[in-house]
Amino acid sequence: MVGELNDIRERLETELAPLRGEPRELDGGITNRNFRVTLGDAEYVVRLPGKDTELLGIDRSAELLANEAAAALGIAPAVAAIVDGCLVTSFVACRTLEREEVGAAVEQIARALRAFHDSGVRLPTRFWVPGLLEDYAAIAQARGARLPDGYDAARGAAGRIGAALPLGEIRPCHDDLLAGNLIRAERDGRILLVDWEYAGMGDARFDLGNLSVNNEFDEATDERLLRAYLGEPPSDGQRAALKLMRVLSDAREGAWGVVQGAISALDFDFAGYAQEHFERLRATVAGADFEEWLASARGVDGQAA
Repeated sequence: MVGELNDIRERLETELAPLRGEPRELDGGITNRNFRVTLGDAEYVVRLPGKDTELLGIDRSAELLANEAAAALGIAPAVAAIVDGCLVTSFVACRTLEREEVGAAVEQIARALRAFHDSGVRLPTRFWVPGLLEDYAAIAQARGARLPDGYDAARGAAGRIGAALPLGEIRPCHDDLLAGNLIRAERDGRILLVDWEYAGMGDARFDLGNLSVNNEFDEATDERLLRAYLGEPPSDGQRAALKLMRVLSDAREGAWGVVQGAISALDFDFAGYAQEHFERLRATVAGADFEEWLASARGVDGQAA
């Protein structure tokens, strides 16, 4: 058996069924390691958390509750067990989506997000980027890291966005809508959301902005996203809020890269990842539209709907 799973083999077999064959490591992800295993007659995915992931704002109890709620809605794989802190979910024969496919399926994804936001599940952690940036800065500096030049600009932009769009009614959110976290099931073609480890109570509009910027949506796709999510044409203020949440997403991604660079042992260019997002944020904030978005978004309801 793969070495990393040896320590929990007995518990896996006790909780589920005897192991059959050898586990296979799945590609993707730069925080955790995921393995496809056969236990009895069923296949599962076992997630081994990375080192010090709690420093990234990850709450494993929130991840479990969010995944269970999403699975009940039919938009995530079912949770089978928690074994020594490792999440075990049912394996779904699938493939991850390319960014272009995410845009093409934006209405389906928007409806899935709306269902989760309205699910009523209460998660034990809060997700709000302005505060998260302060936490990340303290963690990185405590580990001896120097904050890059873009960090202060990101904090400043996040503070201004937070003032224009203060948290209203908080909703359960996914908060990590990269293309790699969206899969299409082979059996029925449904799109499912995976990797709920950053889930928390926050502003539903962040999920929309995070989805949009991470998958490089254009104006037309943003409009389709908002229409599908809202069930009606968006207002100018709602369009502006989406633009601002795209900026907030880049602030979070850049800061996340800084912390990962300080704590992770993985061979990945976290500094380059952070710089990419900080540079895009700087370019957006320097544009003439940013001030207009702030003005237009002020007074918009505390959620996208």
